[in-house]
Amino acid sequence: MSDAPLSPTLKELPKVSPDLKSELQDFNTEKLKNAETNEKNVLPTAEVVEQERVHHNLLKGVEGFDKDSMKHTETNEKNPLPDPEAIELEKGQQQLIAGIENFDAKSLKPTETQEKNPLPTKEVIEAEKSA
Repeated sequence: MSDAPLSPTLKELPKVSPDLKSELQDFNTEKLKNAETNEKNVLPTAEVVEQERVHHNLLKGVEGFDKDSMKHTETNEKNPLPDPEAIELEKGQQQLIAGIENFDAKSLKPTETQEKNPLPTKEVIEAEKSA
């Protein structure tokens, strides 16, 4: 069976009331007011036309480009590897960081902190005041 919509039969069509039907049949088109149609067709400006022309020419140039006119070139891929000095320097930095991260604070000896902040004697204070 096709998927095209079927036209409704005469019985399936909506019924129009007899009053409306008689009004439509007796309608006089001369009673309508005369109106003039104003067609508004906005033309593009010169700038828009120029932009479209440039765009069209650009697309035309890309579509019609001849690949045969190009020269074949060899691509030189450069992947500079670090020199041995840079590798050794980076290994040294990684070992230093690993040593700091893995440092065991339990291996330190216990110590006592002694504050050494000698206060001046009375004689030194009096000597400074008199000076």
